[in-house]
Amino acid sequence: MAKRYDQHKVAMRKKRYGIWQEYTWAESLAHMRDFCLGLVSLGLARGEKVSIIGDNDPEYYWAELAVQAAGGISVGIFTDANPQELAYVLQDSDSVFVIAHDQEQCDKMLELREAVPNIRAVIYWDEKGLWHYRSDWLLSFQQVEEKGRAYAAEHPEAFEKLVAQGTGDDIAIFSYTSGTTSLPKGAMIAHRNLIYGMRHVFAVAPIRPEDNYVSFSPLAWITEQSLGLTAHVCIGTVVNFPERAETIQNDIREIAPSALLFPSRLWESLLSMVQVRMTDANWINRALYALFMPVGYRVVDLEDRGRRVPIWWRALYALGDMLIFHPLRDKLGMVNMREAYTSGASLSPDALRWFRAIGVTLKNLYGSTECQTHTLHYGGEVRFETVGKPPPGVEIRIAERNEIYVRSRSVFQGYYKAPEATAKALDAEGWFHTGDAGYLNAEGHLIYLDRVKDLVPLASGEYFSPQYIEVRLRFSSYIQDAMALGSAERDFVGALIIIQFDNVARWAEKHRVSFTTFVDLSQKPEVYNLIRKDVQRVNATLPEAIRIKRFSILHKAFDADEAELTRTRKLRRGFLAERYREIIEAIYSGAESVQVRAEVKYRDGRTGVVQTAVRVVDV
Repeated sequence: MAKRYDQHKVAMRKKRYGIWQEYTWAESLAHMRDFCLGLVSLGLARGEKVSIIGDNDPEYYWAELAVQAAGGISVGIFTDANPQELAYVLQDSDSVFVIAHDQEQCDKMLELREAVPNIRAVIYWDEKGLWHYRSDWLLSFQQVEEKGRAYAAEHPEAFEKLVAQGTGDDIAIFSYTSGTTSLPKGAMIAHRNLIYGMRHVFAVAPIRPEDNYVSFSPLAWITEQSLGLTAHVCIGTVVNFPERAETIQNDIREIAPSALLFPSRLWESLLSMVQVRMTDANWINRALYALFMPVGYRVVDLEDRGRRVPIWWRALYALGDMLIFHPLRDKLGMVNMREAYTSGASLSPDALRWFRAIGVTLKNLYGSTECQTHTLHYGGEVRFETVGKPPPGVEIRIAERNEIYVRSRSVFQGYYKAPEATAKALDAEGWFHTGDAGYLNAEGHLIYLDRVKDLVPLASGEYFSPQYIEVRLRFSSYIQDAMALGSAERDFVGALIIIQFDNVARWAEKHRVSFTTFVDLSQKPEVYNLIRKDVQRVNATLPEAIRIKRFSILHKAFDADEAELTRTRKLRRGFLAERYREIIEAIYSGAESVQVRAEVKYRDGRTGVVQTAVRVVDV
């Protein structure tokens, strides 16, 4: 890219002390070349590993590219790794150098020095707080660059020769898995894997050299490596690094990027921020928001169903865009946003729908460390209940127990020093066994269910995901909680449902359904009909064999103080199954109701105990 563009073409920007500092492609190349040769002068050899721990900065990009130019392998480590986690990755990866951001990361390394004798030096790029450190183990980024310039003076063609030795099959990075079920494993990712992983996504959502990209998601995350750093060096996108986490929103607004990748939790925090600020807005903006959000939702829902948007809805949306949506996108820094992605944990359909309603076409990426992107939403084909379709070049196969298999040129080369785990994950035909469960709908969209190990069998031999069903039931504003039922002895899936009392009460008052207590409201036929629609909505996303056939609305909410929930509000399934055994038996026996004793709280504050019938209905 430095040869393609003139010396004034901006490659990246970093905001420091409130000012955006620009680096041209020529400057970026010089930093990377000097650092590369500095590492070589310190003894870095081809195939050796260098770990990098730090926030997204130009120095991170230069360091990683420098390691790879020298024929080394870069290992990204999340900045919040504790000393024990850090030591594990350094030892498991056989790293010989560590490149650390700042004093915090250097302090971790100094604490670990005796535990990691393989580390030859720790190189830092932010010297704040490190001026008075006296250690022959610590070097500054600038010191290594100086060594590189001296090395280049003695070996004028060294850099070009090092680069020429590299091939697309060389390992570029180790990307460590999350380690939720075992110790993290280092996935070996070749250069060509990164390039094809990027191409797969951009075949559906093209990126241009003049596009501005904000790099904020951790570079230890494979998706940021693929769509951020790889796109920068292969396509020439301009990368912008925010000053710090606290300024991210303002920094994005100043740059107004055309492409943005955030994990789902950051998109959700943006949505929450807007909703909170809207409550404090002046009455005009609150009124406009309340008036036009339903218009945005209506247009999005019509598009989602593949129906033509009538001209009057388009006209209303255009008016809403002028009065509220465009100003809102401007506040979020998304007026130029063309490609917005979310990856990692699944983003709720409600959040996806909200961003689309205000004019930000946010797309779900479903993938893994080992294979990068498996599926994504295509433009005009966003289906909230799915994780999209495989891009060109990616194959999806549904195997036994609904396990998702993936095959493409972005599939990794195996786990470092773990041949048994590699053999289990990669078969002879090149399929990566994800360990995830899902299925393809009639449109070819993938619906993600759960991890295979968490699926529950039915008597028919079919497997279902309780968590998938429960999460999607909770997307309803009328459902507070739910517990999906089923086992190898049961013929079908059932459900226990808890209503969201405040919302259902408002609905009841609006529709003139009289009630006295939570118990009374929960058993109203009208409420069952209301909830049945939400159950049917979820069933529409499920294969026939694992749809909810019968359900009951409980007379009380699940309560952590009664040991029904953990303190993090996870269901205690065994305890709940025993406590509500009679209701569950009624669901599976075909009964229409069951008598229970329940403590009630009246609307005037009085409490009491009543005998009531809890209804059971068919879907």
